[in-house]
Amino acid sequence: MSVGILWFRRDLRLHDNPALNAAVAQHRQILPVYLHAPDEESPWTPGAASRWWLHHALVDLSHQLGERLLIQRGSSEACLRELIVRSGATAVYWNRLYEPAIIRRDSHLKKLLRDLGVTVHSYNAALLFEPWEVTNRQGAPFRVFTPYWKHLCAATLPDKPLAAPDLARRLLSRRRIDELGNLAPAGLGLQPRIAWDQGIAAAWQPSRAAAEARLDEFLASDLRHYPQGRDYPGQDRVSFLSPYLHFGQLGPREVAGASRDAGPGKADFLRELGWREFAYHQLYHFPHTSDAPMDPRFEAFPWREDPAQLRAWQQARTGIPLVDAGMRQLWVSGWMHNRVRMVVASFLTKNLLLPWQAGARWFWDTLVDADLASNSLGWQWTAGSGVDAAPYFRIFNPVLQGARFDPRGTYVKSWVPELAKLPDKWLHRPWEAPAPVLTAASLKLGENYPRPIVDLKASRQRALDAWGQIK
Repeated sequence: MSVGILWFRRDLRLHDNPALNAAVAQHRQILPVYLHAPDEESPWTPGAASRWWLHHALVDLSHQLGERLLIQRGSSEACLRELIVRSGATAVYWNRLYEPAIIRRDSHLKKLLRDLGVTVHSYNAALLFEPWEVTNRQGAPFRVFTPYWKHLCAATLPDKPLAAPDLARRLLSRRRIDELGNLAPAGLGLQPRIAWDQGIAAAWQPSRAAAEARLDEFLASDLRHYPQGRDYPGQDRVSFLSPYLHFGQLGPREVAGASRDAGPGKADFLRELGWREFAYHQLYHFPHTSDAPMDPRFEAFPWREDPAQLRAWQQARTGIPLVDAGMRQLWVSGWMHNRVRMVVASFLTKNLLLPWQAGARWFWDTLVDADLASNSLGWQWTAGSGVDAAPYFRIFNPVLQGARFDPRGTYVKSWVPELAKLPDKWLHRPWEAPAPVLTAASLKLGENYPRPIVDLKASRQRALDAWGQIK
């Protein structure tokens, strides 16, 4: 009987999975495979929070497949070679990824497998439009988001996802899967050895069912509040879909399709999906931007080295309430509100004058939605060095940002409870509060909450001076 290998990667779903549909259409039997080869993604091997999510997503996918997902660890090339021989497979199917290291690996594998006489088919499951499908009037990649997004909207966003195929009696038996050397998710060692993940486990359900439920809930109740509410971190008016999209438990065509008849807020929400597309567009056409600045002037930028201040930022001990709240949310839940992401990134790259790469690496390890394209674009945008970036002289003032977007301190008080008794007037600038106010709030700066590690006004000027050296 004709056997086709379906290689799952970051497309951990049965719905709207073009590679799966194609394999089912062409073969009597399907061997679903997940190959864990993190070294092949170097230098951006998955971080700790991503590994946590991946474990649970694989458990969920395996359950959907009746525990007939073959999981192996090792070289993708070696694993595929052996599986092809032992299963008698004549073709391999996968959905494309767009990170530079993965593109190089997949190109090599396609040539190798075809030279062995094995048919290889790859598809798009991760994006609405693939990076090479979209060009400006000069035939070049877009470098500014607004015209890019207008171009995509004019082309009509794909919103007709594929149905999940009927897999009854199509998958290899569990006995055969085990004979081929199935590790099961637990065999990959993705779970933490010490229990640092309680907060993430309480905040998230990494399953297809949870992804569908969250999308439905967002469109039914939160979408109408999204255009304004998305900027207020204490209101939870955002979709929380980013990790499901990153791991492919939910596809962008599914999101666009579900949003087709949505009411007010739809345009703003889909525009954010457009930013995800734009990030992949940039990473594909400018692959160096995961590690190096898009703007070459920033190669000479006078970044500082200060391990103590970097640790204070990482550990939410900056003495700046909105920054510390965001960094605590990140550490506990594996996620941070987008408005606050911009604030903490601005604080690191401008007030502390520490390189954006250090922040990108920390986010990479701690975010459950760590995505190389979006992470790189976001950090370079805030640092001022990327494509369509915020001007370097745009420096987010965390006090003003807090007063505007968290006026009652709902967000800060939830993550920095030692400040909960401060009056709203002083919540975002406790170092300026009169001594009696601090005493009444049981707050001792330097003891139960740190003093600011940097003067916001002076550090802003230092950042502008540094920009003056390269502009």
